[in-house]
Amino acid sequence: MLTKRIIPCLDVTLDKAGGSVVKGVEFVGLKEAGDPVELAKRYNEEGADELVFLDITASAHGRETMIDVIERTADEVFIPLTVGGGIGSIDAIRQILRAGADKVSVNTSAVKNPGFIKEASDIFGAQCIVTAIDCRRNTDVENNPDKTVLELEDGTPAWYEVVIYGGREGTGIDAVQWARKAEELGSGEILLTSMDRDGTYEGYDLPITRKLSEELDVPIIASGGVGNPQHIYEGFSEGKADAALAASIFHFREYTIKDVKEYLREKEIPVRL
Repeated sequence: MLTKRIIPCLDVTLDKAGGSVVKGVEFVGLKEAGDPVELAKRYNEEGADELVFLDITASAHGRETMIDVIERTADEVFIPLTVGGGIGSIDAIRQILRAGADKVSVNTSAVKNPGFIKEASDIFGAQCIVTAIDCRRNTDVENNPDKTVLELEDGTPAWYEVVIYGGREGTGIDAVQWARKAEELGSGEILLTSMDRDGTYEGYDLPITRKLSEELDVPIIASGGVGNPQHIYEGFSEGKADAALAASIFHFREYTIKDVKEYLREKEIPVRL
């Protein structure tokens, strides 16, 4: 059986010289969590399976991802590094991979130009291309007969709408249908973030996580809402995800990666210790 991956996420802004890791709730109300290179080094030493590095203001500010921070991070870590944020061209992907990243995560640019996924996958290989899907619950199912309707925890029917520009703009696109398309176009992995859960400490959005995990053949990374190791266990056991991404609980030292992995091992979830 494949081991489940634990992936700390570094949300980085360029508000300070050299970049700063931040964390908020539903992508707003950001507070600083430390230096990206130092945090990456710590997680590498703690036993993280991978790292995700997201330049969360690059798309909204219309600039490219911070290459120098990626280079400094790649020099310090020896686990796979995925980089996302503001990536909209083949040249940008090439620069990021040359800077030391193993994969790139595309989001807004892929929604606006789905062919970008295929082009990137054809050039660099599917294993390098992660499609990040940020989505929000939408309970207006009567006016959206073409959408994939799921049942929420309380029985409410809802579909999940893709949002872009760091959650600032809705698209009207169904997240399940978009994930299927991304897989068909050559994405090797899906990074699924529920905007409703991001930073809330209430646990992953299990209905959409489970749906994508069951529907797609590519790995699903669950993201958004982890408050404790139990939530990560639920992401694997109920959400059927292949990997669990978390930020706040690790950044603010509420739990270490070892704490989480030992908890999962006790629950008979296969992890690399």
